[in-house]
Amino acid sequence: MSVDAVVFDIGNVLIEWQPERFFDAVIGPERRKAMFAEVDLHGMNDRVDRGEGFRDVIYAEAEKYPDWRDEIRIWHDRWIEMAAPVIDRSVRLQTALRNKGVPVFSLTNFGVESFAYASTHYPFLQNFDRQYVSGHMKCIKPDAQIYQMLEDDCDVAPERLLFTDDRHDNIAVAKARGWQTHLFDGPDGWAARLVGEGLLTAEEAA
Repeated sequence: MSVDAVVFDIGNVLIEWQPERFFDAVIGPERRKAMFAEVDLHGMNDRVDRGEGFRDVIYAEAEKYPDWRDEIRIWHDRWIEMAAPVIDRSVRLQTALRNKGVPVFSLTNFGVESFAYASTHYPFLQNFDRQYVSGHMKCIKPDAQIYQMLEDDCDVAPERLLFTDDRHDNIAVAKARGWQTHLFDGPDGWAARLVGEGLLTAEEAA
């Protein structure tokens, strides 16, 4: 089946997203493990990704845990340092597809304010033909609703979408809906898939 549009996740596809690694560097592995065991930081982040206020959610959560208040606030105050580094080859692939005239969409779990903030540091986040950002859509992957919303908006048949994401659960829902999928485990494999689909030449995907 041919591909009419390519859909990119962002975290761990275009930008590395490893909060545990970041906090290991900032407060040390032992304190990080203790904090993540006591505080549901990923659940907190999901609320932001569903559209709640970026600073409001994180600072309110920090007040619930006085022993970790300063550390939890780091999730907001140094967020751009967590959302790093850029996966350069993936960004080159995004650019190469658009240069070829292949429609490129994002489908990402990202807060409204944090996405706007990230876009000021990473201009390529605005380099999509269509953006599907969970904070604006008020639901997150792998909820089937967010995939339905993309399908309803983009006018591309599900079987003609090629979607890459680093999470098995997100890929599984897309596949169940008939999308073509690629589990992202690095830009080299993704480049090979795009070449194999005939969307890019080997030179364009370098």
